[in-house]
Amino acid sequence: MTIGIGIMGCGMIAGFHSKAIADAAGAKLVGCADRRAEKAAAFAAENNCKAYESLEAMLADPEIQAVSICTPSGAHLEPALLAAKAGKHLLVEKPLEITTDRCDQIIKACDDAGVQIGVTFQSRFHQSSQLMKKAVEAGRFGKVTMGDAYVKWYRTQEYYDSGAWRGTWDLDGGGALMNQAIHNVDLLLWLMGDVVEISAMMDTMTHERIEVEDIVVANLRFANGALGVIEATTTAYPGALKRIEISGSEGSAVIEEEDIHTWKFLNEDESDEDIRQSMADKTSTGGGAADPSSIGHHGHMLLVEELVAAIKENRPCVIDGREGRRSVAVIEAIYESARSGKRVKLG
Repeated sequence: MTIGIGIMGCGMIAGFHSKAIADAAGAKLVGCADRRAEKAAAFAAENNCKAYESLEAMLADPEIQAVSICTPSGAHLEPALLAAKAGKHLLVEKPLEITTDRCDQIIKACDDAGVQIGVTFQSRFHQSSQLMKKAVEAGRFGKVTMGDAYVKWYRTQEYYDSGAWRGTWDLDGGGALMNQAIHNVDLLLWLMGDVVEISAMMDTMTHERIEVEDIVVANLRFANGALGVIEATTTAYPGALKRIEISGSEGSAVIEEEDIHTWKFLNEDESDEDIRQSMADKTSTGGGAADPSSIGHHGHMLLVEELVAAIKENRPCVIDGREGRRSVAVIEAIYESARSGKRVKLG
């Protein structure tokens, strides 16, 4: 059984979804739609698929079993609700939506319709991330004391000027944190667990004509008692790979994109030296640090294959709507703290 997929929204990220679907076992790109018909037609010609005149027309096609939503972040809700109501499974670009309320509406619609939903946090599938997760679960860090995420990227003014939705609260949902750093926020929560308290500051320091932040720093307390920091910016020339650091009483590890830079434990095992050697130079792209198109599509392909498996096995995706909501909730709290100047506690 092959799962026919339609793409809604034919901007830059849709090209990565198209490549991922083409390479994914059990999936086929059937067609695409966009609010601008000429954009859908051009995308369809380039990707050898159908161009529909509207989302509704795409959803009416029985060849489509799932929809990949690639619209701007704050425009995920409407197509997601329509797709779920039509009985189509969903793969939604990050963030799931720009507020927890809008995330909850998507989650409920999928629950009510009995369809599966996957959120594109492909960094979880990197080998470096998987190794870090296994080390955490195995207790190799001893008492985990710190968990930190750093995204020091660079975006030109032309990047923000290239689309009217970029840098707006309504459609981007935020700046360096919601748009760029959310992958690392998701990774940090996946590795460290829930955040219970946040104190943050943010500003717009070098970019013009944007409503949102281009720099933010947040202090965190996790439910396990550990402390941490999230730093995110799009004004750090020339841009560096995103970084996660986990520290504890018996070990420390640092990953940058797909590379492992530090891997040291009080109780070493026979695999540790091999990990240090083999994982030192794994990243083959710019990781989006300075160019948002400088990423690979392998992680997206694994997400498509996971969605296909979830549909066939009638089970939730490993990164489902509830998982996708977690990072949005933390980012909402960071923005609330930065605006109010007060600590924010999460339930």
